[in-house]
Amino acid sequence: MTPTSLNFTHQPDRCSWIESAGQSSTDFPLQNLPFGVFLTAEDPTPRIGVAIGDQILDLLALAQLDLLPAAARTACRQTSLNELLAAGPAVWTDLRARLSELLGADTCAEPLRTQIQRCLVPQNSATLLLPAAIGDYTDFYASIFHATNAGKLFRPDQPLLPNYKWVPIGYHGRSSSITVSGAPVRRPAGQSKSPAAPAPVFGPCRQLDYELELGALVGPGNPPGTPVPLASAPGHLFGVVLLNDWSARDLQAWEYQPLGPFLAKNFATTISPWVVTMEALAPFRVPAFVRPAGDPAPLPYLTDDADAAHGGLDLTLEVWLHTEKMQAAGAAPHRLSSGSFASMYWTLAQMLAHHTSNGCNLRPGDLLGSGTVSGPTPDSRGCLLELTSRGTEPLRLPNGEERRFLEDGDEVILRGYAERSGTRRIGLGVCRGRVLPAG
Repeated sequence: MTPTSLNFTHQPDRCSWIESAGQSSTDFPLQNLPFGVFLTAEDPTPRIGVAIGDQILDLLALAQLDLLPAAARTACRQTSLNELLAAGPAVWTDLRARLSELLGADTCAEPLRTQIQRCLVPQNSATLLLPAAIGDYTDFYASIFHATNAGKLFRPDQPLLPNYKWVPIGYHGRSSSITVSGAPVRRPAGQSKSPAAPAPVFGPCRQLDYELELGALVGPGNPPGTPVPLASAPGHLFGVVLLNDWSARDLQAWEYQPLGPFLAKNFATTISPWVVTMEALAPFRVPAFVRPAGDPAPLPYLTDDADAAHGGLDLTLEVWLHTEKMQAAGAAPHRLSSGSFASMYWTLAQMLAHHTSNGCNLRPGDLLGSGTVSGPTPDSRGCLLELTSRGTEPLRLPNGEERRFLEDGDEVILRGYAERSGTRRIGLGVCRGRVLPAG
């Protein structure tokens, strides 16, 4: 099956026998079936699960009942997704089909439902963990709108550097500081220097920011020295998560030349716990971003007809802010922005193909960040650096507060979903993190 193929698992009129999966507000209907890793107080051993409505289907329990395809059974007994990621698209497709059958009201009857019911765990009684052991993390810079907006703040006469439209820009991040949604983020310290100061100072970051991103988990890897052609790249992408690339802008401005991000980026990256598979997103495939007239065509190794026709993803991604005062007053979070992943200049497949084009080997569980997802309008800008013009134009919140950058106690919440006519809406869940004072 190709990443754009549709089958019975995508049919919008199919429902689950699990009542909560049929609610219009759920991120996790039968058509989604995202994967994650969880544990409970009763059983602290991590195990793989699939979200369905407000429940988690325990795949270890299903494997012990011999209800899963043989090729996936061993992988589903593990404590992380890595072995399943390595198994490849054929195994993923068979497993998704089987899970859809077991959870579908039209395909699963008694007494099988009773067996499966015993394998369900309420999400509110589970602790969600990182879905995979992430060996390496690479963050890209794939939104031309973000690159242009950020560039104007630092290089008004040349916002985009000459290489931007030719090469997917990226840097190697720090995998050890990737945390799952809900983990607090402590304000980092580092060197910064104001333009008028004769020397830098060391202290807590004063310009803490978030970055709204999509992360992609790598499936099967590639041997060292063996590039992945663009046409084959979709088979190496398992699924996506929401990603917050926390950024210390004042530290970044001082340290990033000449080698790029370092301490300004490596202190924390937060991802959502549920991995929405590329197969689940097949109904939301769209053409790759149409480059304006005059932009160069990608080089041949970054050109593929199928990627041009279906390489984009029609996902809506949002940022919400819940300040400490809002929390104390019982007020709801405030939405700061809403953007579309369809506006990205480079596709996920192009990022993976470029990453391996020099022979770099990727491994199952590696994480690729898209870079900040921003669009062409002010309300689609995916970080405070853009929304406040580097702090010079503060945001005014509904309760009267202002924000140039994040303050201690602020909680940043990322949400994402896909919906279009003739399909069932599916969500990416939530990615949240609360800022703690510097240590």
